[in-house]
Amino acid sequence: MELLGSTLTATYAHPKPTPTNFLPAISTMTSSYRNRFPHYNLTHSLSLPWRPSTYYKVASNSPNLGLYCARSQKVSGSTMLPFVSNRTTLFTRYTPDDWYRSNLTNYLESNTSRHNSEKLRVDTSRLIQDKYQETRKTQADSTQNLGERVNDIGFWKSEIIHELDGMIGETNELSDVKKKLERALMETEAPLQVAQECLFHREKRMGIDLVHDEVETELLTEVDIILCCQERMKLHLDKAIAQLATNRASQHELEKDLSDKQTAYRIDDKCHHLRNTSGGISYFCGVERVDATVSVPESWAKFTDDNILHSQSERAASTKLRDDIQNLLVVTANEMWNHFNKVNLAFTNRIAETADAKNKIQIHLAKTLQEIFQTEMTIQSIKKAIKDKSAFLKVAQTLQRRLREAEDTLQSLVHTKATLEHDLAVKANSLYIDQEKCMSMRKSFPNTLRLVGFC
Repeated sequence: MELLGSTLTATYAHPKPTPTNFLPAISTMTSSYRNRFPHYNLTHSLSLPWRPSTYYKVASNSPNLGLYCARSQKVSGSTMLPFVSNRTTLFTRYTPDDWYRSNLTNYLESNTSRHNSEKLRVDTSRLIQDKYQETRKTQADSTQNLGERVNDIGFWKSEIIHELDGMIGETNELSDVKKKLERALMETEAPLQVAQECLFHREKRMGIDLVHDEVETELLTEVDIILCCQERMKLHLDKAIAQLATNRASQHELEKDLSDKQTAYRIDDKCHHLRNTSGGISYFCGVERVDATVSVPESWAKFTDDNILHSQSERAASTKLRDDIQNLLVVTANEMWNHFNKVNLAFTNRIAETADAKNKIQIHLAKTLQEIFQTEMTIQSIKKAIKDKSAFLKVAQTLQRRLREAEDTLQSLVHTKATLEHDLAVKANSLYIDQEKCMSMRKSFPNTLRLVGFC
């Protein structure tokens, strides 16, 4: 067979001695073809696998390698050379330096990649651990905060319940006192009517007995006292109604705040007992958009504290008003009862005076009637004597003078009798009014317990 190509033989066509190392050092390597072709810096990565197609793709895009690419195509298109010596005419793709440099580069890149990967793994592991610890700490802090929040809500809830119980009790007591005040106010109507009727009946007195005496003065004073007591009662009744409305408003605010606290307590207590293994937990979209500026712990606590302070203030005012009403009931009852007794005493004295005057008039009337009878008998005796002794003119004249005097005396006695009878009728009428009408009505005057509002 005819040999084609150059007769030059490549150094790598002869057997080489076995090296002591599998890969000799780069500095000891020699190549007979080191200077046959110029070295070109390849634009593709040296870490690519050795494949002709890869090189051809790179060379087709590189103008510096176009010549070698064309030559390679010509060689590939010709008849394959059967002898190794003919390979010297082929294009050598890489040099041993490139090969070693590629290996070293791969080693370095591998080390770098492994180092970066290891660093990334370590950093990622550390980050995961840090975030896990941070998450656990945040969750623990949140759980602790929820626990503190539940305790705070429980504290304020107990404070509200305590104050609410006090307000409800005070409102009930004030309502009871208000009812007592209303009953006491109603009880004053009867004494007022009695006093006014007594004044009305005493206007029916006649003659000299129609006098502005002590009884009338005390009755007028009694009317004024009862009217004054009624005015004070009505004033305190209006205050009690307004205070009850204020108490109920404060009670409503406390009940509303308590309802909110109970709802918040149930929610926060449920959240406080939630764990990562609890059932029913899930993601909720939009929770981060919850307005967190609606309330802060300071304003939240101040709101409840203000409600409690306002309720305590109103409760204190209600207690003071209740005490004032109790004192008013006692004072007004004492005032009306004391003056009732004074009026009754004045009536008793006036009745005694009138009765004494009536008795004296009756005595004088009896004496007058007796004297009238005696005077009539005397007149009859004188008339008979004048008729029997008419002969004696002197004596008859004396007797006629006596007759006229007796007749004048009789007329005076008759007038006195009429006056005494009229005065007796007047006294009898006054006694009937004061003793029968007025005093009988005043027996129905309410006792002290009824005047202070007790049934």
